Amino acid sequence: MEAHSYDDTNLSEPLLHTHEEQHSKTTGLPTSHTSSAPSPYLTANWLSLLTLSWLNPLLSLGNTRTLKLADVPHLAPEDQAAALYESFTTAWMEQRNIMSGGRDNIACLDGEKSQYEGSPLQGNVPGKSQRKPSVTRALVKCFWKLALKTGACALTRAITMTSGPLVLLYFINYTSGQQVFPGEGYVLVIALFLAKTVESLAQRHWYLGCRRLGMQMRSAITAAVFEKELSLSSIGRRNHSVGEIVNYIAVDAYRLGEFPWYMHYIWSVPVQLTLAVTILFCTVGLATLPGLAVILLTVLLNTPLARSLQKCQTEFMDAQDKRLRATTEVLNSMKILKLQAWEDRFREHLEHLREEEYEWLSKAQSKRSYGTILYWLSPIIVASIVFASCIWLNEPLSASIVFTVLATFKIIQEPVRIIPEVMASYAQVSVSLERLNRFLNEDELPPDAVQRTFIHKGDFIVKASECNMSWNPESPKPTLKNVNISFKPREKIAICGHVGSGKSSLLLALLGEIPKQSGFVEVAGDVAYVSQNAWIQTMTVRDNILFGRHFEKDRYQKAIRASALEKDIQGFPFGDLTEIGERGLNMSGGQKQRLQLARAVYSDADIYLLDDPFSAVDAHTAADLFNNCVMGALAEKTVILVTHQVEFLPAVDCILVMREGEIQQSGRYNDLLHAGETFEQLVNAHQDALSSVSFGETVRTDDDYGENNTLQKRLSRRASSKANAQSEAMQLVQEEKVETGDMGFKPYKDYVTVPKGVLLFMLMTLWQILFVVLQILSNFWLASEVSNSKVSGRLLVGIYAALSVASGVFVHLRSNFIIRLGLKASKAFSYGMIKTLFRAPMSFFDSTPTGRILSRVSTDLSILDLDIPFCFGFVIAGSIELLGVLFVIAKVTWEILLVAVPMLYIAYRLERYYVRSGQELMRINATTKAPIVNFSGEAMQGAATIRAFRMVEKFKKKNLVLIDNDSSLYFHANASLEWLIMRLEFLSNVVLCATGILLVIFPAASSGFAGLALTYGLSLSTVQVFFMQWQCKLVSYIVSVERINQYLWLPSEAPAIVEGSRPPKEWPTKGTIILEDLKIRYQPTSPLVLCGITCTFEGGKRVGVVGRTGSGKTTLISALFRLVEPAGGRIIIDDVDITSIGLHDLRSRLGIIPQEPTLFRGTVRSNLDPLNQYSDDALWKTLDRCQLKDIIQESPLQLEATVSDEGENWSAGQRQLFCLGRVLLKESKILVLDEATACVDSQTDAVLQKIIREEFMGCTVITVAHRIPTVIDSDMVLALKDGKMIEYDVPSRLLEDENSLFANLVKDYWTHANHTGISKNS
Repeated sequence: MEAHSYDDTNLSEPLLHTHEEQHSKTTGLPTSHTSSAPSPYLTANWLSLLTLSWLNPLLSLGNTRTLKLADVPHLAPEDQAAALYESFTTAWMEQRNIMSGGRDNIACLDGEKSQYEGSPLQGNVPGKSQRKPSVTRALVKCFWKLALKTGACALTRAITMTSGPLVLLYFINYTSGQQVFPGEGYVLVIALFLAKTVESLAQRHWYLGCRRLGMQMRSAITAAVFEKELSLSSIGRRNHSVGEIVNYIAVDAYRLGEFPWYMHYIWSVPVQLTLAVTILFCTVGLATLPGLAVILLTVLLNTPLARSLQKCQTEFMDAQDKRLRATTEVLNSMKILKLQAWEDRFREHLEHLREEEYEWLSKAQSKRSYGTILYWLSPIIVASIVFASCIWLNEPLSASIVFTVLATFKIIQEPVRIIPEVMASYAQVSVSLERLNRFLNEDELPPDAVQRTFIHKGDFIVKASECNMSWNPESPKPTLKNVNISFKPREKIAICGHVGSGKSSLLLALLGEIPKQSGFVEVAGDVAYVSQNAWIQTMTVRDNILFGRHFEKDRYQKAIRASALEKDIQGFPFGDLTEIGERGLNMSGGQKQRLQLARAVYSDADIYLLDDPFSAVDAHTAADLFNNCVMGALAEKTVILVTHQVEFLPAVDCILVMREGEIQQSGRYNDLLHAGETFEQLVNAHQDALSSVSFGETVRTDDDYGENNTLQKRLSRRASSKANAQSEAMQLVQEEKVETGDMGFKPYKDYVTVPKGVLLFMLMTLWQILFVVLQILSNFWLASEVSNSKVSGRLLVGIYAALSVASGVFVHLRSNFIIRLGLKASKAFSYGMIKTLFRAPMSFFDSTPTGRILSRVSTDLSILDLDIPFCFGFVIAGSIELLGVLFVIAKVTWEILLVAVPMLYIAYRLERYYVRSGQELMRINATTKAPIVNFSGEAMQGAATIRAFRMVEKFKKKNLVLIDNDSSLYFHANASLEWLIMRLEFLSNVVLCATGILLVIFPAASSGFAGLALTYGLSLSTVQVFFMQWQCKLVSYIVSVERINQYLWLPSEAPAIVEGSRPPKEWPTKGTIILEDLKIRYQPTSPLVLCGITCTFEGGKRVGVVGRTGSGKTTLISALFRLVEPAGGRIIIDDVDITSIGLHDLRSRLGIIPQEPTLFRGTVRSNLDPLNQYSDDALWKTLDRCQLKDIIQESPLQLEATVSDEGENWSAGQRQLFCLGRVLLKESKILVLDEATACVDSQTDAVLQKIIREEFMGCTVITVAHRIPTVIDSDMVLALKDGKMIEYDVPSRLLEDENSLFANLVKDYWTHANHTGISKNS
């Protein structure tokens, strides 16, 4: 990307070059990444559509250069996700209306559905019928027409397939001298060629139509799942984690999209069997009946097998859900796992879940193997029984009868072979439909939770009366009770209270996020919401602020100023066009909160709900934000602010004091001081904290925040140095790596060699060769001896049956070895990927979207588990069988080689022509799934924010564009494959026609060999298509191996344990930390974040680390735990260079309470003690010390009380207390507190600081905090600014120097915390 600098008139112009990119950046809505040209599919004539020639331009382009996403044409309008989703929603709504008696009507506000109105896919509705809409019925309603068209093609193909045996019967009679009319041989050959051509065209359009149908179904379902996840209630979110929803999109919708390809086999195979049986009756009469009995027995045997397979599939997908849920949790919490040295514990947990999944996979694949054996052998066995019946009924076995029977079974062998795949697909899609049905009927946000209007009524803008609300409607104790509030326009309201008192819940109640039990809530106007846990999207700073709105320069600059972001933007390598990593990983906590504030200010809403936005910033910045943002930029707005900063309360119009989910007090500051105990406690705790930071005169400090410079001047200050930095810097999130060109045999080799399966592969190939050889021998035996009067019928059939049964042994061995190879590959790749992910450095997770990783552990791993093993086996089987067919034809009529060899060469050239484009389309398609998964997971985490800003429709539109990008690649990749197969079939038909003509011109030695040659000629097309189809599928599937293999070779952190350099068991004993010229940068080309810090933290001392937001405090902590390795200098703890020992030995000896508290799905016990090292008594004592004992004792489950995903059923302050409990249990000699008490009130903070002082006396405690009272009593203070150490000394000495950074920070805090003159006009 080109360098960019700021000037006086421009904040930062986008680094964009096209109108479409400008649109995307300024609206937040992506334009389609595919070509702007309409698809040739729309404008093609009937001949081009019939022969798929409309693909020629795309394939030609792919042969001149490597295809890109932009080269792929748009989808037809009827294939686009918006139209498909609308159709599905209409069908779903019709079902709902029928079941509810037509009472459901969805109203829209301003043409846009409000999140409070309920989703079109709304599930449980109180008082309505318990019957629920069905996904299956809705899909049938939407897509029956295309299904019927593809069914007509399948029927045409089934009928034309029967022409082969009939022509063969007449042709063998012709070669035996029974000519009906002159030129009969040529007429029969031409008729056969025409019939096979119609069959080919019908099958190709059947398959392509089914692929298109599957694509449409997948698009509709994916869009529906996304819509649903944005409207789930708290109960729905508890029932379906982010990982499970990712699975619905990445696996279930994918399986549903694959099913139509198999769908018509369910009825077409019985039709083909019926036609085949009819031909047999016409040929051998009653001898058909025993064979028919065997076919029926096979079908009966299949029924329990199918049921068993479906059960295994259900259990497998449930196990897969559990693994993906845990994987998502691990990926989102990888930083805390590394800080706590818990990687091994969570890796073992994932491996255990994978082991459970693997057990069900083994059972399911084994049952598929039995089905494969059954159906591969059934045509051979049935043929033997029919021949034996002919002998028993004294029917003569002539060449015409024998090879007509064989040809009949040959033509049904390929569709019969596919039945195990159909069974597996049906089992998978049944499970997927059931899961999707359950999800789409899940409980939603109640439509009546909040009455939302956009016209101010009377003198209030927010009103609630007699409200009782509960996150869990079944709980006897409501979350909020007796809520009665009424706020006027332009009022400033503060909400305060102790940890867990219900402050955040009250804000969410005003957003309609909590089920209402009684009362009513009314909100009049647009709402902006700033969540307590910052929700940041993986996009640029500017796009995060715009949040889908158009760019307005003055308004944008106002938002930047109000949120104090101008200096931060100045420091970003690409200005406001710097990309932010997932969940804002490359930003400090304060920067993320201020970015959220900027997003809210830019929205220009009427009502602002701010959930403790100042906890992550220092006192100076907090005061600026309160004065310039809340009281300044939002002066004309209604602001409801949750805060622990008591110093801001005198300035607001009304204060709500909460306790145990109830508003205990409300009023102005002075009125409340003497009105009740709770508020007085909060204020007294704040005053106690201030008494430790007493400063005489209030002073306005240095810094750019106090300057009146314009934003443009401020940002242009370092324009020249910034341009130089940009030339070297890279955006954090890079485009996904996509291999280009012919991948050759490497991924296939990897699939065999990584699991050490070379021997299995060789034996599998050997068994297939022996199977084909024995089949050829049995058929040669029939051809050579059927006319030999010296060979009795019993001997003829007996040897044929013996050879056939012997071949069955080898097909059983082949199937068994395919399963074993597939299972070994599944185990090797999955466990290998889990290990490398846990060993990857944090920089990998910072720069890699979670969706990109999840697409590999869900979609790609699912393909590796279920699809590749049999596909791999079919390709091997098909290639050997194809060689066998060519060998037999050439053996009987060697002249055919004169035609076959050129045809094979043309086929090879066609395949190479296709591969250059088809392979690239498949590769690009593999990368278009991850953005859908990533966007879905991201939206789920920020659903409350999206709904609050009424951005649901825009997010849906963005999701639809991502779906269309994926679908366009999928459709054109599959159409290209059918283009190739259609031409290969034509070449096969030419070879078949040539074989027939040569047999007319050069008669075979006997009618038996003529029948043999034509029988194999008839199967040539089927075998070649079977081989090419599965080979092209394998080329598509093997991309998953390629993608997973990339993650087997990720860069690794330093070793967990260095055997030759392990610290003593009691290390560290003193806790002395020496920093020697420490330099840190996050990327090799990025500038230094810490610039040569040198100081010593004495053992047993308390060290405070201070500095303004973004000064490098958290980076210093990361360096201490080696989340990032030093670019220079070193860190020494008790005479041990931390880079000389293993990471586990380092991190397990240090304790930390991180900036962002993290809880895991499970129980109180598993969150406090993940390694299961402590007794119940120790846990209860710890809970008592960290102020959690009382609330946990209220739960009947006690230590087994539930913790939901990411601990969302606990407040942010309570989550922080859990983290304190962990370090109290660990008893480390060195403890790091990274903004550990930012989310708790002053009273709780004081109690916790006292606990830490008492419990960690004699330990080295490093405290990073914005609250000055937290660090004022430290033994030493380290002050950082712009990554440099400004000072390091005893606090009292630093305070004596009025010019010191620490003194200024203390002055700031004291000034803003004790300032009572703050007013609305400040």
